[in-house]
Amino acid sequence: MSAQNGLVQRLWSYCNVLRDDGLSYGDYLEQLTFLLFLKMADEQTKPPFSRPSIVPEGLDWPSLLARDGDDLEVHYRHVLTELGRGSGMLGVVFRKAQNRIQDPAKLRRLVVDLIDRESWLTLDADVKGDAYEGLLEKNAEDVKTGAGQYFTPRPLIRAIVEVMRPEPGTVICDPACGTGGFLLAAHEWISQNPLLDPDQKKHLRFDALRGWEIVDATARLCVMNLLLHGIGSEESDSPIAVDDALKADPGDRFDMVLTNPPFGKKSSMTFVNEEGGVAREDLVVVRDDFWTSTSNKQLNFVQHVKTLLAIGGRAAVVVPDNVLFEGGAGETVRRKLLHECDVHTLLRLPTGVFYAQGVKANVLFFDRKPASETPWTRELWVYDLRTNQHFTLKQNPLRYEHLQDFVAAFAAEDRRARDESERFRRFTYDELLQRDKVSLDLVWLRDESLEDMDNLPPPDVIAQEIVEDLEAALAEFAAVAESLAPVADEPTP
Repeated sequence: MSAQNGLVQRLWSYCNVLRDDGLSYGDYLEQLTFLLFLKMADEQTKPPFSRPSIVPEGLDWPSLLARDGDDLEVHYRHVLTELGRGSGMLGVVFRKAQNRIQDPAKLRRLVVDLIDRESWLTLDADVKGDAYEGLLEKNAEDVKTGAGQYFTPRPLIRAIVEVMRPEPGTVICDPACGTGGFLLAAHEWISQNPLLDPDQKKHLRFDALRGWEIVDATARLCVMNLLLHGIGSEESDSPIAVDDALKADPGDRFDMVLTNPPFGKKSSMTFVNEEGGVAREDLVVVRDDFWTSTSNKQLNFVQHVKTLLAIGGRAAVVVPDNVLFEGGAGETVRRKLLHECDVHTLLRLPTGVFYAQGVKANVLFFDRKPASETPWTRELWVYDLRTNQHFTLKQNPLRYEHLQDFVAAFAAEDRRARDESERFRRFTYDELLQRDKVSLDLVWLRDESLEDMDNLPPPDVIAQEIVEDLEAALAEFAAVAESLAPVADEPTP
């Protein structure tokens, strides 16, 4: 068994003990994050590092080791509260932190037996980073917690980064970074360059990556994930901002944006109406830098990504199908995007690859261009990885080899070398404009399962696809119902 697998197994097996006390996988992962951070900060103060402690005395790792029983539990809660007021990576990790481990004996065992025994900083970054990534993936598989919505399949991320090919000195942004999958994959791609000089290595560690994450708990997992992979340091400013990326133009521009925005279609808020009841209202994002105002979160993220790109900057954005065909604001965004950017590639993703069920998604690749009277998009190449493809999360998950043909067809080194194939088709700008609502929902392959009754997918795959279609439809109905219905009868928390 590899060191990484052994570490994941040890850390994860203890989670099963804590689950008896009602802790979810996510709760456990969060507590691990707090304790790992404190342990690594303590290791920084000892040889060969011998740095001043970034954690105030009395709130540090030795202060936990010195306590037992109820005294440990009370002090741990105090530590979390006080450190949550900090800045930099410290502040992001401990922001709104709470103790979820109610049994002091189990907390003591986690501190002394599991975490203190390991010298984390001397572990290879690949071992400790991959161990943490393994825990994140296990957490994503626990569908009850909904954690999977923040987890993009790693083979898909790897393929996207491979065709985007970030270079040393590139500044990469993910405005919906989740647990940091895109940022880490981009970091790994650049770090494999054997010719990196010391300045480029420093830039890669401290300045190459920026992210936004709106959920506190997810942001702390992301920061810890970066730290364990050797990105940033405990005392540096956090590359991850805990904020709503859509609320304003941050002013910063980036060479590359890689992102999978959240799948929720609408932004909404609740308020008390004149009758004293509680009502819900769709939040329309109004920004001067946007082409149109809409409450559709995905359309807003597409517009936001365009804003974030420097001239000549490149983007890969995961978008659900509605972004490709929706009328109104959707048509406006597509027309403007095709005109102001070079929208050169669309990857139609198969169903059954995301933890959020029923999602039919695509990856849209485009480059930001200078202002021009003539449209920048000359042709859009569409790769259909959906038709006649059947994946499920457990029995037949998406693997990197399923994406290798797309990576080869993309021809990242010279897109002029592209050739049409059964799954890869070229559509000119004029052809796109002639389509109803400038729809980019382009399909040309025949669905063999509809025609060849002798070659149907296995029953479990058919059942899973039916479930996903129903869940996608239910999600659409729920969004409509939610926007229409008053919520006066909702129980107060």
